[in-house]
Amino acid sequence: MPLRILLILGALSAFGPLAIDMYLPAFPALARAFATDVEQVQLSLAAYFVGLALGQLVYGPLADRYGRRRPLLAGVALFAMASLAAAFAPSLEWLVAARFVQALGGCAGMVIARAVVRDRCDPLASAKVFSQLMLVMGLAPILAPVAGGALLASSGWQAIFVLLALFGAACLLAVLLWLPETIPADQPRAPISGALGKYRGLFADRFFIGHALSGGLCMGGMFAYIAGSPFVFIELYGVPAEHYGWLFGINAAGFILMAQVNVRLMRWRGPEFWVRRWVWFYFASALLLLAIAAARPVALWPLLIPLFGCVASLGCLLPNATACAMADQRANAGSASALLGSLQFSLAATAATLVGALHDGTAVPMAAVIAACGLLAALVAYATARATSG
Repeated sequence: MPLRILLILGALSAFGPLAIDMYLPAFPALARAFATDVEQVQLSLAAYFVGLALGQLVYGPLADRYGRRRPLLAGVALFAMASLAAAFAPSLEWLVAARFVQALGGCAGMVIARAVVRDRCDPLASAKVFSQLMLVMGLAPILAPVAGGALLASSGWQAIFVLLALFGAACLLAVLLWLPETIPADQPRAPISGALGKYRGLFADRFFIGHALSGGLCMGGMFAYIAGSPFVFIELYGVPAEHYGWLFGINAAGFILMAQVNVRLMRWRGPEFWVRRWVWFYFASALLLLAIAAARPVALWPLLIPLFGCVASLGCLLPNATACAMADQRANAGSASALLGSLQFSLAATAATLVGALHDGTAVPMAAVIAACGLLAALVAYATARATSG
């Protein structure tokens, strides 16, 4: 795939992590600005997750019917405008609404980037491209909070959303100039009225739904870590808040490294083979994490080792599970990408919510949710392999 297109797809894939992570340092400032507490500000994050889960289901059929470019241009433009609306929000309710609309726009890039990869690549090449896109997914959580914190200190929280609007505008221009339509000219275009039928068919496709669920459950474990690690690192083990980003960055670096290792692994075996292997490594690391958390160590470092194993293994798991799920979906690539993304973020939001609901002042809730996600992902992957090999 040409480097220019790969860079555009990487930028489109970054809408989610940038819009989620960049404004996290501003939560206290937003609470002060709107005379409320941080818990109420978190509603804006929940609204974004809901928008991501729902919006992807809309863009999939649109992308299959009208091509990749037109829905993508509309979504990216909506993201940029909603980001500006968030920057000038006069109330928390306005901000929550703007964040919901921002997600509805931003998820177009996430859905259609996966569909474009499927349009242009076979399953093996797709796994390699998705691994390269994971570089963006790994770097964004490192850089976004740092950039958000710097903007917050220098220009206030509004500057964060202005920067997101400018990023959206830049992506809009790049798509207009350099991203061609990728649906083959001879491919039939399904009517929008058949969208529900497509989704029913995808749910009945055991190969697709098995890999979509196993990848989604692994992403749920990732978001359980994102939701639980600030309390575990900062409050439970006393890591200074300014050093939290370094620990977060080490795990993200492991994720990036393994995503690039995955490109090399494709030389020996295909993505389905590696999904079945790495999902058990992920579960083993998560089980060790839970055992250590239950022992309540006095130091943080025993928890960091299996946690690193969990996060790093996702660099191999997620691109391979995505490539497998999309492998047979040429005519339905948009809808398949949409359902895949919606399942991922629904499971991720559920896992993050569970960590908060189970909070007991220890690291056990975070570890337990990660381990549960790992167990379910391993069982789903095993069942999928059995069902599709028979």
